[in-house]
Amino acid sequence: MTRPDNHVIVLFGATGDLAKRKLLPGLFHLARAGLLPDSYRIVGSSRGRSALSDDAFRKHAHDAIATFGRSEPSGPAWRTFEESLSFGAADSQDPGPLVAAVRAAEDALGGQPRKLFHLAIPPAAFASFIGMLGDTGLAENSKVIVEKPFGTDLASARALNETIHTVFDESRIFRIDHFLGKESVDNILALRFANGLLEPIWNRDHISHVQIDVPETLGLEGRARFYEVTGAFRDMIVTHLIQVLGIVAMEPPVSLAAQPLRDEKAKVFAALRPIEPGQVVRGQYEGYRGEPGVAPDSPTETFIALRLEVDNWRWAGVPFYLRSGKNLAQHREVITVGLREPPLRMFRTDLPRQEMDRGNKLVIDFGDPGWIAARFLAKEPGPAMRLAPASMTFRYAGSFCQENGLEGYERLILDALLGNQSLFTGADGIEHIWEASAPLLDSPPQLHPYAPGSWGPEPAVSELIAPHQWYLPGAGEDAIAVGRGHL
Repeated sequence: MTRPDNHVIVLFGATGDLAKRKLLPGLFHLARAGLLPDSYRIVGSSRGRSALSDDAFRKHAHDAIATFGRSEPSGPAWRTFEESLSFGAADSQDPGPLVAAVRAAEDALGGQPRKLFHLAIPPAAFASFIGMLGDTGLAENSKVIVEKPFGTDLASARALNETIHTVFDESRIFRIDHFLGKESVDNILALRFANGLLEPIWNRDHISHVQIDVPETLGLEGRARFYEVTGAFRDMIVTHLIQVLGIVAMEPPVSLAAQPLRDEKAKVFAALRPIEPGQVVRGQYEGYRGEPGVAPDSPTETFIALRLEVDNWRWAGVPFYLRSGKNLAQHREVITVGLREPPLRMFRTDLPRQEMDRGNKLVIDFGDPGWIAARFLAKEPGPAMRLAPASMTFRYAGSFCQENGLEGYERLILDALLGNQSLFTGADGIEHIWEASAPLLDSPPQLHPYAPGSWGPEPAVSELIAPHQWYLPGAGEDAIAVGRGHL
């Protein structure tokens, strides 16, 4: 593949948790795999009170990569990477140290290297830092990666887009969602459009419903300040699950180039029906209000399940059920495509309805490394015509070498360096999603309590999806998630 042009990569928030867990380890893995530019420099930055010397930043990066990375920071690869690191503190009122560090990195590379700014900072700081990049001239010949959330409602999303557009045109803006960098999510495109087996049935005539399910076992993990003003809907549904829905529901693009892909996803978001509060279940796990930093009367949801509809020719009448939350029974990332039953059920069966419902599905696990399973009913061996659930499963781990696979952030940072926006969301798509969300944000339904370790508030969650049932196979694919209304 083509390697990126020479770059200066600037990490705002370089001492924060995201940089420590994902960005620094990911950059080193790209370097070790030979996927970074031939010549590059990485400049870490943070506000003045968190400033580091170059040597201290190199030690910080070493410790982060040793703890969270897949590659040991040692040998020639580490020494080359380490030499590329420097640090420049930045405040909107005092950008001097950052400007000096970036200019020194450019001089070290020679010529006119491109710049990539990664804003791993709170959204409230975006405006001041974007303005600083414009005022100092650093934005010239550069691109910017913007972290979620992309606003908190339609008005704030529009204001954020306008702020960024004052300095960067849309072709240089990369709104990042690490879910879309997963190999197994990208494989949905191949599954749909490279196989004549599936594309003819990928519509309302053959699909009864779709589930996108991302439960989490983790609680707040010290993120109360962020979560209290965000909640499960803004944190997971808008940024992650609806983005995955866009790939599942999009029309075939004219090519896999960035603009056709983004255009087709944007059409899906434009076709979203407004989210009706009556089709949403909000929950809060018992004990949440006792967490440090949480208000004693907090109205924040830690669980959400909802029904969405895409009002276009392909999907009219097909419900999309999305679910995510904290402190649930399993951590999974699963898409379930429910197929319609044949018009005539000619086989007699004494299987309970729950067992019958385990068949007739396509299941896509998009957790790393991921798998795809076709669930169907087959005849049991013997003299009688008896049916039983069966499956055919493709597993990434058993089919391809995983050693050189890229994690979501790694793939997307590489794409940003290459200028490929295929897996990044455009301003219009984000605004369409917030527009559809307005009824829910204006009139959120009541909170239901649920026990930590459960599947959320019952019976409301099961009633939402009826007459279907939540399908959530275990990590081994054949296990069944127990609980009322769950297959």
